[in-house]
Amino acid sequence: MEEQDRDLNRMLAGRVRRLRSARGLTLDELADRSGVSRSMISLVERGESNPTAVVLDRISSGLGVTLASLFEPERNTVSPVARRSEQPLWRDPQTGYVRRNLSPPGFHSPIELVEVDFPAGGRITYETGVREVGIDQQVWVLEGEIDVVLGDECHRLLAGDCFAMRLDRPITYHNSTDSPARYLVVLTTEDRGRARR
Repeated sequence: MEEQDRDLNRMLAGRVRRLRSARGLTLDELADRSGVSRSMISLVERGESNPTAVVLDRISSGLGVTLASLFEPERNTVSPVARRSEQPLWRDPQTGYVRRNLSPPGFHSPIELVEVDFPAGGRITYETGVREVGIDQQVWVLEGEIDVVLGDECHRLLAGDCFAMRLDRPITYHNSTDSPARYLVVLTTEDRGRARR
């Protein structure tokens, strides 16, 4: 997995750098927008850091994209099929959770699918609130159980349960059990101007 991690970090570095450049943002401006230090963003863009999911979520929020979109490889051609063997796999160095981007990269769609393997006892908190791009998300638990805390609301989800939400408040995922959990995340994005009120 170490070589795969290095390859993914290099791909991630280029993706963040290109997205920042496309938006005309300096390192300092992205740091201000994301709450991530300029030096950490620079390390990520050079592929010299193994950033946590929390750091990447803040960077994606500052760029106005979803976390999942940071893992889309650049392609010359776009296919409507994403083969399992080609789907980017990433392990959070802090929690050990593993995410797999399932959606075909570069295919124009407002929907993104992500599969997450969440270790026993795992906990992760994304502190970002209102985003430049409206993001709706549904979490469907495939195996095990997790607690999802959105703002002040806590929801215990068992296998087969599905929870729909708008990502506009801090969110915590917690697996309080002794067994791993696996769930599917479905994200849709919309421009802030068209966001539901």
